Amino acid sequence: MRIGVFQISTSRSSRLSVLPAAPVGEYCRASLILHFLSTIRLFTDSRNLLNPAPSEINFGKMRFLITDRPSDSSINTYIEELEKHDARAVVRVCEPTYETTALREHGIDVLDWEFSDGSPPPPEVIRDWMELIKTSFKEHPQRSIAVHCVAGLGRAPVLVALALIEAGMKYEDAVEMIRTQRRGALNQKQLQFLEKYKPTGELRKLRYSVNGKQKTCCIM
Repeated sequence: MRIGVFQISTSRSSRLSVLPAAPVGEYCRASLILHFLSTIRLFTDSRNLLNPAPSEINFGKMRFLITDRPSDSSINTYIEELEKHDARAVVRVCEPTYETTALREHGIDVLDWEFSDGSPPPPEVIRDWMELIKTSFKEHPQRSIAVHCVAGLGRAPVLVALALIEAGMKYEDAVEMIRTQRRGALNQKQLQFLEKYKPTGELRKLRYSVNGKQKTCCIM
């Protein structure tokens, strides 16, 4: 092996010896390769930060799947992910950019409730979201609801956080639970909205699972 500009021989047939290393040009090429690999790793990490893997959030009888936005070219992969998490509906809170025919053909409802990027949801969206949750988990207790915005870091997480708070979770715990799976989720404006939000308690009955015990977990 080589250390610095020297090569160390560690073969069994000889004692430890220090030999001249490879030419400087080869050393420079190795350094460039290491730098290139480090750059690729940083790029991959940044992409994972901007587009985290789908995250399933469970609390009591509620199951949510937060994702980023699919495209027409990735819709089949997206459907496979939805079916893996038993999603019965997709709530799309960003502008529609893909066809939903394939989703509906697989028995997955699509609800378009777009609102402004980086903002908290308006009252009408909150109302419809709560009604969907109550109806869905009553009629389909074993299935989940998927929700996505563009990157799955703002509008989608804020809706899930609202559901957790309405079911009785503290604001801080709801944010921590989501951010554990989706780093960088929720901007300052959305955090302030959640902190000041006054829950009505309409989802309190969903706080406990079927066996009467509180269940909380996140699945990647």
